Amino acid sequence: MTIDFELSPRIKATKNMIHMFAESAIRPIARQYDENEHEKPWDLLNMVQKFMGGGLAGAFGAETKEKKEEGGEPKEKKPRETNLAGAVTIEEIFWGDAGIALSFPGPGLGGAAVQASGTPEQKEKFLARFSGDKPVWGAMAITEPEAGSDTANIKTTAVLDGDEWVLNGEKIFVTSGKSALEDSEGFVVVWATVDRSAGRAGIKPFIVEHGTPGMQITKIEDKLGIRCSDTVSISFMDCRIPKENILGSPEVVDKTKTEGFKKVMATFDATRPLVAAMAIGVGRAALDFIKETLKEEGVELRYGINPHRMTSLERDIMQMEADLKAARLLTWRAVWMLDNGLRNDLQASMAKAKAGLAVTRITQKAVELMGPLGYSREYLLEKWMRDSKINDIFEGTGQIQLLVTARRILGFTREQLK
Repeated sequence: MTIDFELSPRIKATKNMIHMFAESAIRPIARQYDENEHEKPWDLLNMVQKFMGGGLAGAFGAETKEKKEEGGEPKEKKPRETNLAGAVTIEEIFWGDAGIALSFPGPGLGGAAVQASGTPEQKEKFLARFSGDKPVWGAMAITEPEAGSDTANIKTTAVLDGDEWVLNGEKIFVTSGKSALEDSEGFVVVWATVDRSAGRAGIKPFIVEHGTPGMQITKIEDKLGIRCSDTVSISFMDCRIPKENILGSPEVVDKTKTEGFKKVMATFDATRPLVAAMAIGVGRAALDFIKETLKEEGVELRYGINPHRMTSLERDIMQMEADLKAARLLTWRAVWMLDNGLRNDLQASMAKAKAGLAVTRITQKAVELMGPLGYSREYLLEKWMRDSKINDIFEGTGQIQLLVTARRILGFTREQLK
């Protein structure tokens, strides 16, 4: 197989349409919902639900009813480009605003986990709700006060009691947790251990629906960036869920094997490139603004000349462009591989690592180039700088992605390279 970096006419048309939507409907209200952190743009969210059929459901791999009725596979054996289309769509929406985009209804990581590991019955029950008339959110709860990137240290427990699982523990930094559990009839996928002595092999994901007794949101975070998106802490105290709400097998047959854990971790092979696309959207917003400002001031960028003849400004802009394009190509490669059924864990981590670092540098440099105006709240540059950093943190920090990349390239196991 070969990768064609030319977007298909269908994706180009979608890209243009989404860009116009982001420019006209999202960008104008970006500052308002940054300053009023815990408010939601309900008119926009309801419109998104109505016209996008579940918000970013398609982008995060949750199959809607419409897709099933169409038969799933494209006609005439056209190349699959679902994830590529999702990455392009996400870049345009996040060009509009990251915080508002993250507040869009949809299955999120929780839905992606159900799609990756759920039974047909679980997919029908939990994913179908995203195609309804009302906005619905899905979320995933992994991080704990003493377990961030070290997921093997998860202490939340799940004990089988008859026909129910009983969950006890605490989760923090749950993206869209309030949206899923209080603002809609959504759910959260909770990672818990059924056997602490088994390490990763004992960690299983459980679907916990909104309104489940014993589950409570204990804190809503005030954040540096992506302020329109809610981030919460959730406690589980004797929280009972149906036995069938576990994703995958509950058995821990061999404590040295982690197939179930790895299957759920494979969720991130699909979503990490999309997080990279989010970063690219924010970085492009900052870069576009700088280039438009320079153009208005009559500053011409001289492409194709010897680098030694360039001004410092020209070198900075061209380095920003190169970093952004490199991140985009890595991202497109990762989603292209996913669309073609190829293993992409290495490429997903490379895309996420590059994009997170690139957008951080690009937005900081953009603020620097604008001087005091870049630091002021007159423009959105300072907001984009604040919004950018999360892309280097959530869904696996940049350091973790570099570690995963090194293991894959060098052929080392987790025990050999930590």
